[in-house]
Amino acid sequence: MRGNGLIVALSGPNLDQLGQREPAIYGTGTIADHIGAATAAAAVHGYVLEHFQTNHEGALVEAVHAARARADAIIINAGALSHTSWSLRDALAGFGGVVVELHLSNPAAREPFRHTSTIAPVADGCIAGFGGLGYPLAIEAVVRLLTGTSGQ
Repeated sequence: MRGNGLIVALSGPNLDQLGQREPAIYGTGTIADHIGAATAAAAVHGYVLEHFQTNHEGALVEAVHAARARADAIIINAGALSHTSWSLRDALAGFGGVVVELHLSNPAAREPFRHTSTIAPVADGCIAGFGGLGYPLAIEAVVRLLTGTSGQ
């Protein structure tokens, strides 16, 4: 663990369209709204949140690599890449810090192709189905895992 108080939030394809894209599924909050709530939650605990969004799988893999030497934790909402990307899974497996997978909707309650996550086996946990509330919940989970107060 690096111990520098940095949490990296990574957002995958189409998350730049939140607030406009399928609001019945993803809500009306934008990625800026969700990251703002997560940033505030992190600050309460003395952590800094850095966010990166991309619509490109390789850029997301590179962001995980870049976080290896700097961040204590990664919160990742990889969008549809959660169900298809073995390269992202492998990058996260090599991270070495806390990894929390995040989804606004509940993939298990949606189309069958969303029921399997390539990320889940290398994540410490998953927060799904709570809409925008998932972002501060993910911060809380990361903080508890980093400080050893998760109750595990």
